[in-house]
Amino acid sequence: MAKHFLLLNLIAAVSFCCVVIAFEPSPLQDFCVADPASPAKVNGLACKDPKSVEAEDFFFSGLHLSGNTSNTFGSKVTPVNVAQIPGLNTLGISLVRVDYAPWGINPPHTHPRATEILTVLEGSLQVGFVTSNPENRLITKVLKKGDTFVFPIGLVHYQRNVGYGNAVAVAALSSQNPGVISIANAVFGSEPAIATDVLAKAFQVDETVVAQIQSKF
Repeated sequence: MAKHFLLLNLIAAVSFCCVVIAFEPSPLQDFCVADPASPAKVNGLACKDPKSVEAEDFFFSGLHLSGNTSNTFGSKVTPVNVAQIPGLNTLGISLVRVDYAPWGINPPHTHPRATEILTVLEGSLQVGFVTSNPENRLITKVLKKGDTFVFPIGLVHYQRNVGYGNAVAVAALSSQNPGVISIANAVFGSEPAIATDVLAKAFQVDETVVAQIQSKF
């Protein structure tokens, strides 16, 4: 009986050790053009029938146009991701154009799903990102036309136009849907709102200060 029990345990152990899970991160087909109308729920977007794919699925026009920077931050981000080019689906890449008014900012934010590499086309930008806890070290540099800077995935980063004229940058991101979390909006503009006493304790300020900031979002 003991031998039989030992044999069963051995068979179970061998069966367990021989289970293999395979994962293929690269596309397994030429393309998977997004089909937003599909009811299928997947991590991303379902594929359009390849027979109905056309050139327009891989095309976007408009990055030569300046964005409207007449807003609170003095900047405008023009995205080119899977929402604008369905053919980017599953390809792990996207693009943005960012326009900055004089002394305009692209406020602190993160991309939860992408690393970003930014190149200045016109003007001068101060850029920076903050490392994770506990150091929270600010790594910053002033970029001029033609300079390139990398923002690692998930880290809080920003840009500021430090010139007296307009500035323009383009950035590539390592996801077709990088996502963006604006820090101020997330903390002070969430729905429903984070309790003022929680934020007051986190930021070490009076609750009335928190309420005043929340009112702006």
